Order: sequence, then C-alpha cells, then structure tokens
Amino acid sequence: MKKLLIIPALLACMAPASAQRQMEKLDRGLIAVPADKGYFVSWRLFGTDDPGIGFDVYRSMESSNAFKKLNKSPITNVTSLLDTTAVPGELYTYQLRQRGTAEGTFRTKKERYLSIPLQTPAGYAPNDGSVGDLDGDGKYEIVLHQTGRAKDNSQAGITDPPIFQAYTLEGKLLWTINLGKNIRDGAHYTQFMVYDLDGDGRAEIAMKTADGTIDGKGKVVGDSTKDYRNEKGYILAGPEYLTIFDGLTGAALATTDYIPARHPSSLNPTTEELKSIWGDGYGNRMDRFLACVAYLDGKRPSLVMTRGYYTRSVLSAWNWRDGKLTQVWTFDSDDASGKNRAYRGQGNHNLTVADVDNDGKDEIIFGAMTLDDNGTGLYSTGLGHGDALHVTDLDPSHPGLEVFDIQERFDDAGCSFRDARTGEILWKKPSIKAGDDGEGPGRGLALDIDPRYPGYECWVAGAGITGMFDAKGNKIADRTPACNMGIYWDGDVLSEILNGTDVQKWDYINSKTVSLLDAAKFNCVKNNGTKSNPVLSADILGDWREEVIYRTTDNNELRIFSTNIPTDRKFYTLMHDPQYRLSIAWQNVAYNQPPHTGFHMGEGMPAPPKPNIQLINTKKKK
Repeated sequence: MKKLLIIPALLACMAPASAQRQMEKLDRGLIAVPADKGYFVSWRLFGTDDPGIGFDVYRSMESSNAFKKLNKSPITNVTSLLDTTAVPGELYTYQLRQRGTAEGTFRTKKERYLSIPLQTPAGYAPNDGSVGDLDGDGKYEIVLHQTGRAKDNSQAGITDPPIFQAYTLEGKLLWTINLGKNIRDGAHYTQFMVYDLDGDGRAEIAMKTADGTIDGKGKVVGDSTKDYRNEKGYILAGPEYLTIFDGLTGAALATTDYIPARHPSSLNPTTEELKSIWGDGYGNRMDRFLACVAYLDGKRPSLVMTRGYYTRSVLSAWNWRDGKLTQVWTFDSDDASGKNRAYRGQGNHNLTVADVDNDGKDEIIFGAMTLDDNGTGLYSTGLGHGDALHVTDLDPSHPGLEVFDIQERFDDAGCSFRDARTGEILWKKPSIKAGDDGEGPGRGLALDIDPRYPGYECWVAGAGITGMFDAKGNKIADRTPACNMGIYWDGDVLSEILNGTDVQKWDYINSKTVSLLDAAKFNCVKNNGTKSNPVLSADILGDWREEVIYRTTDNNELRIFSTNIPTDRKFYTLMHDPQYRLSIAWQNVAYNQPPHTGFHMGEGMPAPPKPNIQLINTKKKK
C-alpha cells in the first residue's frame, strides 16, 4: 500500500482567543415521549442560539392536519413542554415553530422508546454504537458494531470478522462494512471513529483495516485471498491499513499503511522480534488499540489512532481534508532518542480529549500521561496503566480541569486525582491486594451526585478502596452506587447512575439508588459483560438531557429511550460543547466511559460558557 506524505473554574469557563471550531449543524431534534400525564415534548437549543430565543409548540391529531398551538406565549425559559391536554395512548403530530417558521415535526409512538429495526447478521449481536450526521440533513444516524465470536487479546481462538452497519433513526440500513478475517474482533482491536473530519457537513468513518476488508459498496481493500491468522487465531503478520470510509455510502475513500506497524522491517516478524518491541510475542500488548478525534489546530478536527499502552505507546495524528489523508505527527514512547521514556506504559483501556491548557487546542489524555496538541509529551505522572478515566472541571474551586484516573495496580495510587494541565497529583488513595483477588481497581467513576459537597464525587470498585470521596479526597460516605456509567436524565443538574439497563437516582441521604428507568422491562439487554454499558448514551435528541440506546434480547432491534421528566433548566445541546461531542466519538473505544463536558456541570454551576464554534453547512460533493 502506498505510503502517504508526512506532512480554574474561571479558566475552564473562559473562551480562549482562538479560531472557531467547526461543528455539525443539527436540526432541532424534536421528540415527544409518553409521560404519566400526556406527552413530554422537547427540542434542541443550539450553541449559537440567543439564550432568550423562544419557541411555540403545536399539536394535531393523527387524522388531521389542523395544528393547535399549545402555549400562550413563546417558551423562553426551557426547551420543553409537558402536554397534559394530550390523551395517553392517542397518536399526535407535534410541530415546533420559531417566529412562525416550522423547525421540526415529530409523530408520536405508543411505545416508551423509539425503535430501530436491525438486519443483524446470523450469529452476531449489536455491540457498541456511535452517531454522526452521515447524509448532512441535520439528523444523526447510528453506526453500529455488530459482533460475532470475539476474543480478548489474552485469549487464543478464531474470531468472526467485525461487521459495521449504518442506520437512520427510522431504521433504514445505509450500508454494511465487513472488516474481514484479517482483523480480529474484540473490545481492544477495532475502534471506529465517526466524525465530520473534512468539514463538508457529512461524517466519515475511520477504522483499521486489512487485506480482505469489504467496504459498503462491495469493494475489497487489499488482497482478499490472504489469510494471516495463525493456529491460535492471532494475526501477527501481513499488512495493516488505515481507511477513511464515506459515511453515507460506506465506500472506502482512502487507505494507507497503519502507523505504527507491528515491526519496522518485516511484514512477517518473529515472536522474538515482536517481544523485543511490545513486551510479548503473541499479540496481546501489541494489538491494544485506541482512537479519538481532536481539534489539534483549534479549528478543524484531526483523527488520532494509537497502538499499545502496557509497554510501548504510539499515537499518530491524521488529517482528512480535500480528499487527501495526510499524517500530522507521530508520538512514540520508545523513540530512539530516549526522550519519551517517561511516557512508556502509561496508557489506559480508554482515553480522553480536552483542552487542558486553555489555548483553544486539544490535548490527548492518554491515561496517566497527556500529550500536547503538537504531538509532544506534556507530562507523565508515572502512575501506570488503568481501566477508567474521567476529565472535566471536577473541582470548581481548583483552576482549570482535573483528571480522576484508576490505576490497575496495588500501591499508594490505586486511584488518583490530578491537575489536568500540569499533572500535579492533588490526592490519591492506596489500593490493597487481599489474596488473589485480581489486578487492582477495575472501575472508577466521577459524577456530581451529592449536592451537599462542591464538585464531583468519586468512587472506585474493588482493591480495598472503599467509600465515596468528595473533590478534595475526603471520604463522605461508606456506601456507593454502581461504578460503570453516568447520565443526565431527570430535571436537575446532578448526574444519574447508568448501570446496565437501569437509570438510577442516588439517594444521598439514605445511600441507596432509586430506579428511574428499567429498560430490561422493555426487553433490552446490556453490552460487554461486567462493563454493563449500553450501545450508546449521548444527547442525540430533545433538550440537553441524554438518551440511552440498548439492543433487544433477540438482537434484531435497537431501542432509544429519552427522558419524560420536566426540567426548569435551559442549556444548549451538549453536542455543541466540543469536549462532550468528542467524548461521544471515543465512547466506543475499548472500555467505554461516560462523556463529560468541558465545563463544570453540577450543583451550583454558573451558566455554561457559550461555545466557540462555527456550524458548518453541507457542501455538495462533486
């Protein structure tokens, strides 16, 4: 394959003097959900809207086109309306108008959820998903990873080829991409980025590919006759590619060599050669991949693909612009100069993107280390590999952003809380090994769930770190909720707990959870075993609260749940906050983590800063 040319709380709320970031231009995302009394109707506020903008809501019966206005004066204080005059079980069409101009219609469903019928291949099941505007109409489409037989890197055995499909929210299948037998399937192998990388108003998909990958048009990448799987099912030889796919058609737009290669001098390295570079020779550490999207220049998004984190870590940044894929920079912890050795072995099973130094450009928080926007090391804490990572303004009394990181080890820093810009450890908690109970803390969560304490609360699952801590590291409770995901669901600005198929409110007085939504009652199931995550959680419809997407038990449907709880808060869509939007792009990567905003969101928060963004119009493709 042809090689390409290498060509403080206050601080967090201040928009840096820089160029505007390109962001997708969405529609209003109008939705109406059955409520206890009538229907709950909500819609998007754009990050570019005047905060005082007002809307009118109209309703018509299913059998009539005569719309009736439901509000006496324009709705300006929220972006929602509880229509208690609607009859439960009746079907209606709601229309949103702004100064008399229709800005969206929605036809109600009798179900509590939106249904997306799937064409799941035999033997496969829906797994992680992502969203992007694939056709430029302002509505999100879903890109879904369909998983068959999959293996962790530490497990031998043949896997099924990873399959990806794109669906509209109405259930139309747009395309299917089959990555082929030379891409192993599992949580650590295939990370897929869905984002408008070239600013044409339509999202692309970027993935690692290999000989035998079949794009959405049926075209084969490389040589389909090649089979590089060894007797244990690992793929340790053969070429590896990076491919950009068209979001609307699934067609491969550009393919180049994946950086870094397994071995610099051979397509068929020996196990000893691999071991000398990655620490083992059978494909465990070598094939740990992560990915993200970042605004490295502060204006336009770049793609970042990575390899390795237990030992050697390599991150490579790419631009997809004007039909050309070019490399921006590569960071290698094992650079021959030795200058990056402190960054070796610091990666997590996940990563985060944020502007930690407030210069308008994004940094890559790669577990216990952080890279600057130019691909150089910003700092390394030296604390090592971990399983969970949270970055936002966790402590509003401390300048800038903070990081809560989980270290999968037994020492004095089983979890740590640090300054995101400097790496200074603000506090940490020791983990304790009790017999052979594992490898250290496996999960950790940081959410604002208790209004009595400023900032986010933090807690960890296992390894002797017990109880809940405030943003200063003080223990504030002995009991904790589940430690997987968070979601904004009810009407306040505190986060709810997203655990498997259950959305739960933390009762901080009695230290217990109260269920707000049990999707299992709607025939839904969770993904990824003990990680207990949905297909996706993101603000993809309605007001600023988040939706959650699950697969059904028969694997033939996705069900999207949106809140039906009124709120008195008015915020722009979280998808117009750059850090949050990038969080949705990387949510599918390895061990899924909940998204976070680039500003403090929680009890006592000020109004979110107006995002420094420019909404891009769809350009006609030649």
